[in-house]
Amino acid sequence: MENFVVSALKYRPKTFKDVVGQSAITKTLENAIKENHLAQALLFTGPRGVGKTSCARILAKMINSAGNVDENEDFAFNIFELDAASNNTIDDIRSLTDQVRIPPQIGTHKVYIIDEVHMLSNSAFNAFLKTLEEPPKHCIFILATTEKHKIIPTILSRCQIFDFKRITVTDAKNYLKVIAKAQGIEAEDDALHIIAQKADGAMRDALSIFDRVVSFSGKNLTRQAVSENLNVLDYDTFFQVTDLILDNNIPALLLKFNQILSTGFEGQHFIAGLASHFRDIYVAKSPETLELLVVGNDTKEQYKVQAEKATTSFLKEAITLANDCDLKYKTSRNQRLLVEICLMKLASINFDGEKKKTSGFIIPAAYFKRKNVPEITVKKEQNKALEESQSGNVEEPKPKYTPPKVEPPILTGIKRQSSGLSLKSIQQKKAHQIKQMEVEVKEEDLPSDSFSEEQMLELWNVFVEKLEHKGKYNLAAILKIDTPKLKDQHIIQLEFPNSTNKIEVERQQFDLLQFLRKSLNNFEIRLEISVNETMKKKYAYTAEDKFAKLLEKNQALETLKQTFNLDL
Repeated sequence: MENFVVSALKYRPKTFKDVVGQSAITKTLENAIKENHLAQALLFTGPRGVGKTSCARILAKMINSAGNVDENEDFAFNIFELDAASNNTIDDIRSLTDQVRIPPQIGTHKVYIIDEVHMLSNSAFNAFLKTLEEPPKHCIFILATTEKHKIIPTILSRCQIFDFKRITVTDAKNYLKVIAKAQGIEAEDDALHIIAQKADGAMRDALSIFDRVVSFSGKNLTRQAVSENLNVLDYDTFFQVTDLILDNNIPALLLKFNQILSTGFEGQHFIAGLASHFRDIYVAKSPETLELLVVGNDTKEQYKVQAEKATTSFLKEAITLANDCDLKYKTSRNQRLLVEICLMKLASINFDGEKKKTSGFIIPAAYFKRKNVPEITVKKEQNKALEESQSGNVEEPKPKYTPPKVEPPILTGIKRQSSGLSLKSIQQKKAHQIKQMEVEVKEEDLPSDSFSEEQMLELWNVFVEKLEHKGKYNLAAILKIDTPKLKDQHIIQLEFPNSTNKIEVERQQFDLLQFLRKSLNNFEIRLEISVNETMKKKYAYTAEDKFAKLLEKNQALETLKQTFNLDL
């Protein structure tokens, strides 16, 4: 039986051309050797599995071979590799510095590769410092580390630093394609993409995962097999969940989530993946941003199809909801319920109530109107006729206007006794009440007593307090933004910094006007609301600000402060 060699060792780079995703660094090192411009102390830093040690070994060979690496030629006598994780004492470094004095037997330079250099102790760093500061001409030091911040600054300042970056998903996937072809393995593009994504920027991890998946599925590498073996949620899962959300199918959505949990996935892993999926759909909606979608060609087509179903407003709100759920997941006591609530909210974004037919449930506006004759006028005429009949001065009855009877609409299809009014019908009824009030105000017999601005302000504050007592803090806060002013004895002027506040007050003005008119006994009161975008609300943050605000209301506070020598 032939011994198996893992791909991470079998396909380890032997030249700079084989190094994946670090073209800027390899090009710099090649030019430095050609131009004889190579520093004597180099530091390779970056995440694990990105090629730091491999590049150090390739560079060590190129230094002694005049820039041309021969795979069969070995300069092992001139290359010394030290693992600082297990040789981190001061004695190990002293032994190394003793070897530095001896010139090379073959080639021109001695190369010392110190891997995981951040593991050296402080005393070892200090012992190595002098040698690194003034190394012999025939010595070159290559230090490699994953944690640059643990190296003392005096060492860093004496090294030429090369920052290795994470391998991109595209570069890792393309390299896996080459390896799969070399081994005679048929691999789907999406399957290799999942492996590259799972590796998280480390090429060594990608090769290890590749070996594992090949052992599971053999010579045919499919996306389903990779997802099953790596226990990752594949794209199909998120496409199905998104379709259920767009269809407002909450029961099926909750069952799908339960199925995902039963296969061993965490709720946070699912909701974070769903947020990323919404982001990818948003990216797929525009041809300009389509290049940001790092997936296979087949999956990219699926994203385009689903992007046509979802609106931009839905995706914005969906990303926000899913991201908020992800942030709250760790601190939640009932994590499953948190995700389920998020899914229900997502499925309700485009949900139009119970999708009832408006024709059978909205009461028409004619039901609330009285055909140009206010109800209060009809009642006055009836009272007048009653007084005349009691006094005996009954004249020949004249035909009087009788408001037409409007039969209430027959609500068909309702078996329950609860109200079937929709939100739209309630808003129409509210608008009708305001119009009805305006009709009543036109009557000359309604009272219109005069009142002062102080009386109006006092009642205004009473109304705001009632709102706060009922829990309507939003409207109460808006009414506090500006101090109302009285104009022409019955018009109350208000000014707000934006149109949102104006619309909210206009929508809720019925109760406010009804309260003020009855309290002040003046049914001619109107609201005149304007928007001033330059208006800024003044806040009292410091003690001085608060004192100045109180001083505007009562100047005697200044006298009180000076008399008793008070301090804020």
